[in-house]
Amino acid sequence: MSESRPSAAEPTPRVVVPAGTTAGAAVREAGLPGKGPDAVVVVRDAEGRLRDLSWTPSADAEVEAVAADTEDGRAVIRHSAAHVLAQAVQQQFPDAKLGIGPPVRDGFYYDFDVDKPFTPEDLAALEKRMKQIVKASQRFSRRVVESVDAARQELAAEPYKLELVDIKSDVDTDEVMEVGGGELTIYDNLDPRSGEQVWGDLCRGPHVPTTKHIPAFKLTRVAAAYWRGSERNPQLQRIYGTAWESQEAQDAYLERLAEAERRDHRRLGTELDLFSFPEEIGSGLPLFHPKGGIVRREMENYSRKRHEEAGYEFVNTPHISKAGLFYTSGHLPYYADTMFPPLKLEDEEYYLKAMNCPMHHLIFRSRGRSYRELPLRLFEFGTVYRYEKSGVVHGLTRVRGLTMDDSHIYCTKEQMPGELRSLLAFVLNLLADYGLSDFYLELSTKGDTGKFIGSDEEWAEATETLRQAAVDSGLDLVPDPGGAAYYGPKISVQAKDAIGRSWQMSTIQVDFNHPKRFELAYTASDGSRQMPVVLHRALFGSIERFFGVLTEHYAGAFPAWLSPVQVMGIPIADEHVAHLESVVGELRARGIRAEVDSSDDRMQKKIRNHTTQKIPFMLLAGAKDVEAGAVSFRFRDGTQINGVPVDEAVRTVVEWVERRENASPSAESVKAGQ
Repeated sequence: MSESRPSAAEPTPRVVVPAGTTAGAAVREAGLPGKGPDAVVVVRDAEGRLRDLSWTPSADAEVEAVAADTEDGRAVIRHSAAHVLAQAVQQQFPDAKLGIGPPVRDGFYYDFDVDKPFTPEDLAALEKRMKQIVKASQRFSRRVVESVDAARQELAAEPYKLELVDIKSDVDTDEVMEVGGGELTIYDNLDPRSGEQVWGDLCRGPHVPTTKHIPAFKLTRVAAAYWRGSERNPQLQRIYGTAWESQEAQDAYLERLAEAERRDHRRLGTELDLFSFPEEIGSGLPLFHPKGGIVRREMENYSRKRHEEAGYEFVNTPHISKAGLFYTSGHLPYYADTMFPPLKLEDEEYYLKAMNCPMHHLIFRSRGRSYRELPLRLFEFGTVYRYEKSGVVHGLTRVRGLTMDDSHIYCTKEQMPGELRSLLAFVLNLLADYGLSDFYLELSTKGDTGKFIGSDEEWAEATETLRQAAVDSGLDLVPDPGGAAYYGPKISVQAKDAIGRSWQMSTIQVDFNHPKRFELAYTASDGSRQMPVVLHRALFGSIERFFGVLTEHYAGAFPAWLSPVQVMGIPIADEHVAHLESVVGELRARGIRAEVDSSDDRMQKKIRNHTTQKIPFMLLAGAKDVEAGAVSFRFRDGTQINGVPVDEAVRTVVEWVERRENASPSAESVKAGQ
């Protein structure tokens, strides 16, 4: 799951901090809030660095006030809560050794070296002790350590902190000030009455002024974690928590978590008999059951239909290839760690393909191409295999065997801007047909690492063309510096689901490099040989991931056109089965997936069962319905329409499905459509 869609921020209050005055005093003098969700907790200086409110500049300084209910403000609250957690742990478990405790999205964690794993009872006790620390209003006080040797002496009992000091960097944890280029600092928690140190931690800060500025927090879970993320290092115990600017904000977050849990596609996949992950096959390799197979087939069939209408040509490529192909494409040098190990066959190394594009390039290159054929749009539902690490694999949204709805468009440079605009419109319209309609775009550009290939001029041209296509779409555009693929920049479509979470969906990439590597060419109108531009595009990302996202978006209650069973006939008694079988026969003849429940269960239990299975249309029939040649509609939300003539009922269902309505049918919506 991705972060929420960004929104325009309100102007940030600016304050001048006079020399020799604390930032906190200047904030109070300016009349800015000191309590509540919008309380100022830190300030940002002219260099963009966050400073404690106790910071005293040596010269007048204009700063931005950072409120608790901003992303930066929440991060400071969460980091401060992590310190309170660490203090509570060392008070409860005096032998515990400290790892690191940074803020993370929606919360924080802290790693500890302890004799035995923390239990749920331990978390409850720690949370209680944290509340006592918060209530005590301990003051966070920044202290500069005179030297590395002094730090080593003070931290002699903390081996992991000593290691950080010796590394002399922040090791991407925000835990330690850079040594040499900056200061080494410790934050002490001071008793508000005596001013004595209660606890302290090596940290670069900043922090909220006092523990009372942590209005709401909760410990959520424990996990094992290797020190500094390496399996070569000791395994520590990681406690996760969340913290917010108000109890109301935290309650809303916890309810979002609970709703996300209710929508978890892994649980729904089992309950609705859609898919499974047998251990005998291996991690990240799903099996789709008959019902899941229907949903997947319908997703793919509609996508195929739309692609055919848009002029795409379907291809098919093998699952395995000689190693040389992926050296030519550049994937092996750059992405070997995400590919499965090679197979040795007939003195050749073969790889399971991790991407479809090299094979599509070979199709383009298989014969001479004319400018009249361009743009040439190739499309494939191609299964690829990627060796995701076990800790990253997650249900259908991160798998090792994934089917990409992969397209590669070969066009001239002159065609590229128009092709990108139409391609982006096609992607957005097709995603909307599946019920996703709230989007923003992310533009991933070249970074300063050595993994990128191609000239700066080509990257600049490709990036600007993509940027303009994104701007022309009218959607918000968010920068992602350094996030591009090694061969070119990309646009990612981020879609918001029913509970406000953003998911990365489609990607569109401009590629000037693969055409060179594969020596792709077409004959131009003047007879010269020219090199095409390649546009890489995955619409769903992968069928598996899109399946998982849609399952959670609809909470398993798929639109009728995607539902594995669209209609379930429920007789009141055995003598009404024949009537419903006749109705179901008519529906099946019209292409509707319909069944009759002729089990021995009572009618009310059948209704409960099929409501739980999220069947969109239930048709009930008793003696009066049989006599009148009618049925009664029952819907997922419990509403009902009685005595509907069979012809009208069949027409209603067929038209609803054919319209590809994404809303769940109900008595109100069906009556409105009649």
